[in-house]
Amino acid sequence: MQAPPLKLVLLMPVFDDWTCARLMIQKLDAALATVPVTARVLLIDDGSPNSPAAPLIAEPLQSLRGVERLRLRRNLGHQRAIAIGLSFLTAERDCDAVLVLDADGEDSPEDVPRLIQKFLELNGTHVVFAERARRSENFTFRMGYQSYRVLHRLLTGLAVKVGNFSILGRAHLGTLSVASDLWNHYAATVFKVRLPVAFLPTARAPRLAGQSKLNFVSLVVHGLSAMSVFAETVGVRLMLGIGVLMALSLALVVVVTVVRLGTALAIPGWATSAAGLLLILALQMFTLVVGLTFSVLFNRNNLTFLPVRDYRFFIGDVTSDYDRAG
Repeated sequence: MQAPPLKLVLLMPVFDDWTCARLMIQKLDAALATVPVTARVLLIDDGSPNSPAAPLIAEPLQSLRGVERLRLRRNLGHQRAIAIGLSFLTAERDCDAVLVLDADGEDSPEDVPRLIQKFLELNGTHVVFAERARRSENFTFRMGYQSYRVLHRLLTGLAVKVGNFSILGRAHLGTLSVASDLWNHYAATVFKVRLPVAFLPTARAPRLAGQSKLNFVSLVVHGLSAMSVFAETVGVRLMLGIGVLMALSLALVVVVTVVRLGTALAIPGWATSAAGLLLILALQMFTLVVGLTFSVLFNRNNLTFLPVRDYRFFIGDVTSDYDRAG
C-alpha cells in the first residue's frame, strides 16, 4: 500500500517584508507541485510595524493547502521567531515535518523539493540542512563571513556550513522544544543536542525584492548568538588558551631572572620592570580563568527560556490568510 503524503509545514519568519513573502508563497506553490506532500505555510510575523498592504494570497493556490500568520507581541529577531514557531507547531499543530526557510527568497524555493526528497530518502531520521556551496553577497560580506567562520571553528571546534534552511521531522521537534539554547540559535542548537544531520549542497539566491533589514550590528549579534549556544565549549577553550599564555608569562619571568642573576647582559632596572609586568599579566590572566570557570559552572545550572513552556507568552494571535479544503 502506498504511503500517505508527507504532512509538511513551511516555517518562515517575516519582519515587515510582505512583498517578498507574497512572492515566496507563489514560488513555493509552484515548486511543491513536483513532490508528494500536503503542505501548509506558517508565517511568523516578528512584530512587524505594518500589516500586509494587500492580501498575501490573490489567487487560488495549486499545491499549498493553507497559509497561516502567527503574530508575535514584539520583535524578537528571526532566530527567536523560529524558536516560537517550532514550539507552536510542536504543541498546537499536526505535521510530519517542518521545513525552515527565510521569506526573502535567498533560500531558493527551487531547492525545497530537493531537501524534501533527501529527507524522504533518509526516512525522516535526519535533519537535512542546505549546505552553502556558493554565496551571492558582496566581497566585503564574504570576507567578514570567512573571518567569522575561522573564529567560530577556533572557539567551538565546529565548522559553520549551514543557515536556517533545513527540514526536520516531528520527533526532532520534541527534542528541540525542551532545549533552552533554541532561544538563541536554531541551527547551532540542532548540533548542540546532537540530532543526526545530513547536508545538501545549494547556492544562496538573491532576494526577491527590496533590501535586507539586517545591518552590521545584527549580523554580529547573530554570530555571537550561534557561539553562545556552545558557551561551555567556548569557555573551556578560552580557559585553556589563557592558561597557556599564563604559563608562558611565568616562563618568561624565569628567563628574565636567569638573565639578571646569571649573566651580565641585563640593563640595570630592566629585569625588575620586565618581571613585574609579566607577573601582572599572569595575575590578570589567572583572574580571567577563575571568572570564566565560575561563569561556565553557573550557566550549567541556569535554565532560562524553555520553548515548550514559554512560547505562549510571546504569541499575539493567529490568522488564516488562505485555507483550501481537501
